[in-house]
Amino acid sequence: MSAQMELMAPCHFGLEVVLKREIQDLGYEISCVEDGRVTFYGDAEAIAVSNMFLRSAERILLKVGAIHAETFDELFERTRALPWEDYLPQDAKFWVTKATSVKSKLFSPSDIQSIVKKAIVERLKTVYGTEWFREDGAQYPIRICFMKDEAVIGLDTTGESLHKRGYRKLTAKAPISETLASALIMLTPWKADRILVDPFCGSGTFPIEAAMMAANIAPGMNRSFLAENWKNLVPRRNWYNAVEEAQDLVDDTVETDIQGYDIDGEVIKAARENARLAGVDHLIHFQQRGVSELNHPKKYGFIITNPPYGERIEERANLPALYTEIGRAFSRLDSWSEYVITSYDQAEKYIGKKADKNRKIYNGMIKTYYYQFLGPRPPKRRNEEKA
Repeated sequence: MSAQMELMAPCHFGLEVVLKREIQDLGYEISCVEDGRVTFYGDAEAIAVSNMFLRSAERILLKVGAIHAETFDELFERTRALPWEDYLPQDAKFWVTKATSVKSKLFSPSDIQSIVKKAIVERLKTVYGTEWFREDGAQYPIRICFMKDEAVIGLDTTGESLHKRGYRKLTAKAPISETLASALIMLTPWKADRILVDPFCGSGTFPIEAAMMAANIAPGMNRSFLAENWKNLVPRRNWYNAVEEAQDLVDDTVETDIQGYDIDGEVIKAARENARLAGVDHLIHFQQRGVSELNHPKKYGFIITNPPYGERIEERANLPALYTEIGRAFSRLDSWSEYVITSYDQAEKYIGKKADKNRKIYNGMIKTYYYQFLGPRPPKRRNEEKA
């Protein structure tokens, strides 16, 4: 197996730019940026490092190959032609966990899944000289993604999606995912020395992700990954090194002003518990209060929030009043920058001002808007001017 591989990192549609920057910051070369996916070059160590440190990726796939197929015969033959023995040991437990198809002639996921599995088995029978595989070894889930008759096939190195950081035991209704929250924070100029308030914090995801960034806590520190058992592809030392590096980077002493409010006291209790599990409860101030009480004595802070957007019909009637209240709160904090993700397309109208920027992001199947109201920049500090 060559030292250089292609790794694919899926992400939320609309946030590819954030993930691309994260991958480059880790020192890897990007080979391709597409809707909802960034592909990059890396070695075995990169599998461990990217799973451990990427905040906005959903998972890391090891690319086995790309094929063109318009018939099931072509799918079978071209899948069989790929060098599966370079990836799957004889005792591998492998299955096609997911098949997706967009604008392609082959569109039945279950048929695609069974034909790909059959083709791999046929290939490995010849290579390993056996008719039967026990499949009692490490797990190697396979994903195939068709777009306009071109399919990319990869092995899932991650297992449970990367948004499962391991800290969110308790959730509020309609929570925002950890990967989405961290990507949205990274789209802002917020840094650990600036104020951050989420007035609709729910189970605490925005404040917790921000605090983890502030303390330099790697998102994958408190979980495991499937490829830890792929001894044929990723040496154990790569995982030990990634964990060790993550531990060395943590700075628990950082001082922050990160706050989370919610009108629901039970939800605030859940948020506190989640923050404790993430190891950042000392960096966040959670409080039960409504958006009408939103106030802060200091200037130049950030609001990053995911207010209710009326997914249920009966809640929709309340939205004009709620977003008007949000607008009032924003006007009290006139030197602040506000970032709001919502699927409510009348948000600007009721907030009472036009966003400086608006980015379309798909949260699952829901089209949402990331409204960005940019406040004035804080004056440079004296010591910065001298630097």
